[in-house]
Amino acid sequence: MLGELDWLQSRAQLYPNDEAVVDVQAQRSLSYEELNDRATVLAEGLKHSGIQKGDRIALLSLNHISYFDTLFACLKVGAIFVPLNWRLSQDELTYVLQDSDPKLVIIHPEFEQSLAWLNKTYNTLLIDHPNYMYDLDRQDIGKISLHETDPLAMIYTGGTTGKPKGAVLSHRSVMWNALNTIISWGLTKDDRTLTAIPMFHTGGLNALSIPILMAGGQVIIHANFDPDQAVEHIIKYRCTIVLFIPTMYQLITESLIFKENDFPHMKVFLSGGAPCPLTIYERFENKRLQFREGYGLTEAGPNNFYIEPEDARLKKGSVGQEMMFNDIDIVNSAGESVAINEVGELWLRGKHLFEYYWNQEEETMAQLHGEWLKTGDLARRDSEGFVYIVGRKKDMIISGGENIFPLEIEHWLLSHSDIQEVAVIGVPDQLWGEKAIAYISTSNPNLDVAQLEIYCEEKLSRYKIPKAFYLVDELPKTHVGKINKKALNRWFQEQQIKEENGKS
Repeated sequence: MLGELDWLQSRAQLYPNDEAVVDVQAQRSLSYEELNDRATVLAEGLKHSGIQKGDRIALLSLNHISYFDTLFACLKVGAIFVPLNWRLSQDELTYVLQDSDPKLVIIHPEFEQSLAWLNKTYNTLLIDHPNYMYDLDRQDIGKISLHETDPLAMIYTGGTTGKPKGAVLSHRSVMWNALNTIISWGLTKDDRTLTAIPMFHTGGLNALSIPILMAGGQVIIHANFDPDQAVEHIIKYRCTIVLFIPTMYQLITESLIFKENDFPHMKVFLSGGAPCPLTIYERFENKRLQFREGYGLTEAGPNNFYIEPEDARLKKGSVGQEMMFNDIDIVNSAGESVAINEVGELWLRGKHLFEYYWNQEEETMAQLHGEWLKTGDLARRDSEGFVYIVGRKKDMIISGGENIFPLEIEHWLLSHSDIQEVAVIGVPDQLWGEKAIAYISTSNPNLDVAQLEIYCEEKLSRYKIPKAFYLVDELPKTHVGKINKKALNRWFQEQQIKEENGKS
């Protein structure tokens, strides 16, 4: 069965000399044959080191060729690839390592000193030169019996609502996400992408990198995100399609190099990871550049929708319609499909879904309903079938019996010229049960908070207007760059305690 699943080897046989990967920081370019050879050598070394089917191989690295080396080596020997979030604290990283229990941890030199404690507990392999895997003794892989539902990768979720969960992606999960993306989005071997989103995140690994490689295109790897450098290399390497999260686009579109260039080779800019402010749409529209938004999560793909750039321009904020090989449904609390334009929870179905959470059967059962994945996100579908993500189910605010969706308020506030970032959360209120408040980072230190209420009245119903506005230097972020609303709730609670103590 391995021959059917090892598509990299097949790609290398068909187009051995085509360029596959460019690692900008390592100043290294690899053909498909070279990429496959590296993975094969690492796989042979892992086999000789006693790695067996089902063993976990962890990688702690900045964006680097080693992500592909390790993933494809795991594919060849039946091991499970566990990319580690290098932004985690020692306690958080210790939890993930104890939970996944890897037989080997591969470490980028960037972390050799700061994470030296890993050597005391785990077998480690340092990426100390471009051909680090040749340090391993080699052994013929032999015949490996694999099924498409066997685990290939385990990506840990952000953990903003508790401990991180290891979402197990099978060979089928990764392959069908890639195939669905290639066919639905029309990717070809002429496409090139720049990967600056961390590759320990499903968006960095599975959104475009793997589909582009499967289609025979080229992946440009950036170790760290810098807006000017990202734009420079999009142009230099003639990228045709790229993915960034909204906070990255905020920085990119404010840069001088973005404003001065036309991006002649670019087909479309993609946004994902979080709902995108409508101001970003406008900046691309003003430059006549194609821009669209996507939607996904670690447990599903992460690619689930497609929208034509022209439709994205007319239906700002829509993620589009389901792709060719996955289904969606929007349901109420009873699990029944809702009417057109009615808000409900988004459910997904397809062969790209994760298999289960590692060591968490109860959590798995809570997330899956038969063949369907319950996303926890609220959405609506218009009369033409286009889907809009309204927000997280857990973020919905019920104030005086009225449902308030923070995303609607956030989009409007972000259209204010002085506001850079905003997050609306619900907090307890004695009269209304809950009330909406807004945390704002601004480019204008003299922004008149009282005027913001007047600004909201131009667009929003009275009950949706935040009852308080808090100006901060910067909004807290999760490890993958999303605004951390859990942290904002803690800020509010701490402020309330201080105010109560001040009164006593």
